[in-house]
Amino acid sequence: MYEARKFRSIKELDGISEKTMTEHYKLYEGYVKKYNEITEKLSSVDLDSANQTYSDIRALKVDLTFAIGGIKNHELYFNHLGGDGVPLPGKMLEQITKDFGSFEAWQKDMKATAMAARGWAWLAYDRDFKKLFNYIGDAQNSFPVWNATPLLALDVYEHAYFIDFATKRADYIETFFQNLDWEWLEKHFVDHVLE
Repeated sequence: MYEARKFRSIKELDGISEKTMTEHYKLYEGYVKKYNEITEKLSSVDLDSANQTYSDIRALKVDLTFAIGGIKNHELYFNHLGGDGVPLPGKMLEQITKDFGSFEAWQKDMKATAMAARGWAWLAYDRDFKKLFNYIGDAQNSFPVWNATPLLALDVYEHAYFIDFATKRADYIETFFQNLDWEWLEKHFVDHVLE
């Protein structure tokens, strides 16, 4: 059984209320609960009735990817919030500058990616192309890029910002960047990309 993790960012942040963070965390707990429920049902599902149009195993396997995506996306999101938003010199910043031309160019692209997304925007390192890129996910489990390691997750579903920003998504995205923990991001990059 998987258990919901605790995060130091579930508190009031600079411009993001504790209510928003607490309510958002409850959604993450819901993904954990559904992951456990689905894996339990998969242990006794009728494998002989598998069918691509509809079968219990198809429904459970599809919904499992949504629950797992909800867990992984939110764990990344909550882990790298709670900082002062000031990028630190290091390997990750060097890679961003190499792949995007400058930190400012990356940030501008990431903000546009987040404005264009229906659910998520990620910064990931593609192990095949050996470079960073920003990509969109319209749902927890849509548009995965194989052999890429997500490094930064920006949740742009309305639940992530509506309490504090209403429909002002761009203001939320700006505030998100002001709360990034670049020390955590650097360690995550070194541990998961440069390992």
